[in-house]
Amino acid sequence: MSQAEAAGVLRRTSPLWTFGLLRSELVTTFRRWRTLALLAVLAAVPVLVGIAVKIETGDGSGGRGGGGGPAFIAQITNNGLFLVFTALAATLPFFLPMAIGVIAGDAIAGEANSGTLRYLLVAPAGRTRLLLTKYATTIAFCLIATLVVAVSALAVGALLFPLGDLTTISGTRISFAEGLGRALLIALVVAASLIGVAALGLFISTLTGSGIAAMATTVGLLITVQIMDQIPQLHALQPYFFSHYWLSFADLMRDPVYWHDLIRNLGLQALYAAVFGSAAWARFTAKDITA
Repeated sequence: MSQAEAAGVLRRTSPLWTFGLLRSELVTTFRRWRTLALLAVLAAVPVLVGIAVKIETGDGSGGRGGGGGPAFIAQITNNGLFLVFTALAATLPFFLPMAIGVIAGDAIAGEANSGTLRYLLVAPAGRTRLLLTKYATTIAFCLIATLVVAVSALAVGALLFPLGDLTTISGTRISFAEGLGRALLIALVVAASLIGVAALGLFISTLTGSGIAAMATTVGLLITVQIMDQIPQLHALQPYFFSHYWLSFADLMRDPVYWHDLIRNLGLQALYAAVFGSAAWARFTAKDITA
């Protein structure tokens, strides 16, 4: 083996090379106008919800007590922190996974469509390393997108509504600091709930050379699965749909916390990530790269 070839092998196996590839991919992804537009839309949702609630309760009427999930909206006028929970519940069924589907669907197919995929593989990156980097970038977007919703909701909630101790779904009182901690934990759980969609989108992205087709297919499957999750006749299959336990994050606002559905949700997401991640790897490593 020549000195140049040996240097190339060392570069491919170096952790610094992997970190550099990931950093480059993160910078490229988060500098795109499309990514910034998606984050702006996500940040706008809590603003719209907060303004709508403020206008609706402008006569001084307070919110009624509510349960979990979307019913958090009844508590916003009493405590602006509940806007975080409401915004996450409002964006999780469609807006957040749609944004993830766009990023994941474009991960490989977008590079093929623009003619840069073969260049990336020659860089040298290696197919497995490149696929893992693309998935890690998508996971990073899951986290950033969720935090954007949560931070936007917290800022709007603090501006429009009072803050302080809050009442859990179980009726117990917790401090604002503890509530803030639970809000952060809920945001992390919501981000983790999207890793299954990310893996599915990445797999679809390896099947086509069109980024638009991959994004549309991923979003279409997302909508289809959520419709199927509402059909009573499919109740036997629904616990296996990736979206079935998404709103279980509301159980983190119980005292004590109900962990059953939360654990099932995270386990289901890990299963989807393993299955579709493996399928994406099998497809991508055997794929004939022509672009």
